[in-house]
Amino acid sequence: MKTKKIPQRMCLGCQEVKSKRDLIRIVRSPEGEFSVDATGKKPGRGAYICPRQECFTAARKSRGLERSFKSQIDVSVYDLLEQQLDALASDTEG
Repeated sequence: MKTKKIPQRMCLGCQEVKSKRDLIRIVRSPEGEFSVDATGKKPGRGAYICPRQECFTAARKSRGLERSFKSQIDVSVYDLLEQQLDALASDTEG
């Protein structure tokens, strides 16, 4: 019997390779809008990050998202992503 391959992705914050399901996808839509993709199925370019605040802070400091998307990201986008990640984390805790 064949074992199913589990997709692996690297976190932009801690640089650890983890299961794709354990990470949160941040996506840039074809229109250029950034958002948190909880389902992992939105169209557009994606980057992955751990659901921990420390990883988001590290990715922001090292400009990991900017390197991944190959474009400048406005500070307001980072603030919006941080709010969405906080809301997602509070939904999974409660």
